[in-house]
Amino acid sequence: MKTIIWNKEWQFAKPGENWIAVDLPHTWNGTDGQDGGNDYFRGTCQYRKILHKTELPECDAVYLQFEGANSSAEVFVNGNRAAHHDGGYSTWRVDLTPLLTEDTEIIVSVDNAPNDRVYPQQADFTFYGGLYRTVSLLCAGARRFDLDYWGTPGVKVTPVVEGSDAEISAEVFLTGLTGKETLRWRILDGDTTVAETVTAATERSTAFVISNVHLWNGRKDPHLYTMKVELLDGETLLDERIVRFGCRSFEIDPEKGFLLNGQPYPLRGVSRHQDRPEKGNALSASDHEEDIDLICQMGANTIRLAHYQHDQYFYDLCDQRGLVIWAEIPYISRHLAGGRENTMQQMRELIIQNYNHPCIVVWGLSNEITMGGVSDPVLLENHHALNDLCHQLDPTRKNTLAVVTMCGIDEEYVHIPDVVAYNHYFGWYGGTTDQNGKFMDEFHKKYPNIPIGMSEYGCEALNWHSSHPAQGDYTEEYQAVYHEELIKQLFTRPFIWGTWVWNMFDFAADARSEGGQDGMNHKGLVTFDRKYKKDAFYAYRAWLSDEPFVHISGKRYVDRVEDVTKITVYSNQPQVELFANGQSLGTQTAEDHFFKFDVPNQGETILTARAGSCTDESRIRKVDVFNEAYRMKESGDVLNWFEIDTPEGYFSINDKIGDILAAPQGSRAFKRILLGIAWRHRRELLAAKKKQQKNKSRSNNKGIMEFASGFTVKRALSMLSILGPAIHVGKEETLKINRQLNRVKKYKIPIGNLF
Repeated sequence: MKTIIWNKEWQFAKPGENWIAVDLPHTWNGTDGQDGGNDYFRGTCQYRKILHKTELPECDAVYLQFEGANSSAEVFVNGNRAAHHDGGYSTWRVDLTPLLTEDTEIIVSVDNAPNDRVYPQQADFTFYGGLYRTVSLLCAGARRFDLDYWGTPGVKVTPVVEGSDAEISAEVFLTGLTGKETLRWRILDGDTTVAETVTAATERSTAFVISNVHLWNGRKDPHLYTMKVELLDGETLLDERIVRFGCRSFEIDPEKGFLLNGQPYPLRGVSRHQDRPEKGNALSASDHEEDIDLICQMGANTIRLAHYQHDQYFYDLCDQRGLVIWAEIPYISRHLAGGRENTMQQMRELIIQNYNHPCIVVWGLSNEITMGGVSDPVLLENHHALNDLCHQLDPTRKNTLAVVTMCGIDEEYVHIPDVVAYNHYFGWYGGTTDQNGKFMDEFHKKYPNIPIGMSEYGCEALNWHSSHPAQGDYTEEYQAVYHEELIKQLFTRPFIWGTWVWNMFDFAADARSEGGQDGMNHKGLVTFDRKYKKDAFYAYRAWLSDEPFVHISGKRYVDRVEDVTKITVYSNQPQVELFANGQSLGTQTAEDHFFKFDVPNQGETILTARAGSCTDESRIRKVDVFNEAYRMKESGDVLNWFEIDTPEGYFSINDKIGDILAAPQGSRAFKRILLGIAWRHRRELLAAKKKQQKNKSRSNNKGIMEFASGFTVKRALSMLSILGPAIHVGKEETLKINRQLNRVKKYKIPIGNLF
C-alpha cells in the first residue's frame, strides 16, 4: 500500500461565502472559538479538491482517509453522496475506487452544529469545526489488509507477560484473498529478528514467545518491539504492515495503587487538551512534540487524554516516551437522549484504533455525565453497555469514570467500572483544600476494595499577583499555594491509583468569562501559547523530576509594597541557599521541596537561589502603592472587587455560604435571598426542573449543598447558569443581595446560650 498525504491546496467555504484556498490541517474556529461570548460559528462548511487520476500510482483500490473531521462529515464524489461519519476525533475512510473518473471532485461537508445525538454537545471547551488533522489517499492492491476495518492498520497484537517471557498473540484483518496467499510474520527488536513464522493467510492469526522479554517500563525504559507482517503470493509482496508494540503488565490495586510490571508506580501527571492560539486543534507534529517535551520536563509519568480521542501521532509519542495513558471518549456533561449509539461507535473506534499502544492502561467511559442527575435509568444502561463493550473488545485493560464532585459515592453509576476517579475542585470552586485528602480517606474507608483516583483538580491563574493570595483571586500565587497543598495531600496517599492535574495547558472555552480574560480556561500549569510555565509547574517538577533544578517563584510579581516579602523557591535538591544582592539569607532544607524565605524588600533586589550546581535568578522592587497591573480586571456585567461593600463585622457576597448559614440570622437571610432569586427567575428554574423530570434524573442534593457551602456567594451566583443558560444574576441584582448580607452580623451564638 502507498500512502499519499493529501493536505495541500484545498478550497474552503463557509455558508454563503466564496471559496478560499487553505492547507490542512484547518479549523474555521481558530479565532472566534477563543475570544469569548460563546458565539463561535457552529454549522456546516465545505472543503473541495480535485483528484486527478494522474496523481495516483497503479493500484486496484483508492481510499480517502480522515484522521479527524469535527464533528460530523459527509463526503460527495462528483456530486454523489459517498459516506457519512459522526464523531470528530477518530480515523475513518471512504472507498473511492468505484467512483473515480479522470478528474474527480471531492467535496467534504463538515458540521459542528449543535444536535442531540453526537458527542460532545455540552462541555467546558471549544468544539472546533474543520478537517483539523491529516487527510490521506491510500492506494492498495485487490488482495490487502482490510482498509474497511475501523480505520486501523489491520493488525492486532496482544502481549501477555509470563515471568521473564512474553506470549504474543497476533491477528490480522484481510480482504480479497484467493486462498493461496501466505503471511510472513516477524518480531523485531531494533534490527534483530527475535521471532518469525509463515502461515496460510486464511488462518489470520498466530502466536509467539519472546524469551527474556525486554519490558516496556514506563518512563524508566519505554522499550518497543516491531511487528512486521507481509501478505505474499509466493515470493510476491502484495501488502505489508509494520506496527510497534510493548510488553508490560500492570495492576490497579485498591491498597497499593498502580503497579507496573509488578512494582509500585504511582501515576502522577496531568490532563491534556490539545488546542493552541489561532490553530485550535489543527496541530503540527512539532506542536505535539513540544507538548510531550514539556510534560516530561515537569516529571509527569501519566497523561489523561481528555476528553476525546487524540491524534495517533501523540499516542505514538506516549509509547516512545513511556507515558501511561487514560484514553476516553467525549461522553461528557450532558447525557443525550439520542446519543447512545454514538457513544458505542466512538468507544469502538477508540479501542480498536488504539489497541496496540502499550501506553494505554484504562478506557474512560464518561466525564461528569451526572451533572443533570445521577439516577436516569437510560444513562445507567448506557454505561453498563459501554462497560460491557470495553471488556468484550479489550479484556486486557481496565475501565474507569471521571465522576463529578456532587455525585455521591454510593450511587450505582460510581460502581459500574473496574476502577473509579473523581473530579474535585475543593479549594477553588468551593470548599477548602483539605477536603480533597479527606474525601479520598472516606471513600477508601467505606470501599476498601475499589481503587480510587483523582481524575481532575486545579485552579485558575493568570498574570495577576498578590502577597496575600486567596481562593478565587486568579493569582499565580494562589495557584501555587493550592497545588502545594494538593501535592502533599495526594502524593502521600499510596492507595490513590492516579492523579491528573486539570490541566497541563490553558485551553479555549468560548463560553467562559472568568479571571479577566474571556473565552479561556486558565487552569493550565503552562500558558495557552506554551511560552510561560507558571510557578505551580515547578512545584510538580520538584516532586516528580529527577533532573536537578531550582526555581524562584514570583518572577512576574516584581513591585511589592511590604517591607518584608515572602519568597518561595522550588527544587528537587536537598538544600537551597537564597541570596539578596549577593548577601546570603540562609540555607534551608525542606522535605516537601518547597523552600520558604522572608526577604527584606528595600529598593531593587536581585535574588539568586543556589541548589547544588543549579542556580536561578529573579528580582523584586519596593514600591509605596500596590501596582494595579497585578490586580484582576473584570469587565462587562461582572463586579469588580472595589464595588462590593464589606462593612466590618457583617457579611458580604465575598463570604462563604457555609459561614453565613452558621450565623444566627444568616440562615434566614440566605433563605430570603434564595426565594428572591427563585421568584425573579421562576420561568427559567421551572424549565430546568421540567427538563430534569423529563430525564427522570435525581440530583444528589446533599452532595451539592456540601460542595456549595465552601463557595462564596459571589461565586455561587456566577455559576447559577449551570441550572440553565438563561439563569443569569446580573450586577445590580448581585449588589442588592450584597446589601441584604451587609445587615447580617458575623457572630455565632455560643452553644450554652441556646438553653
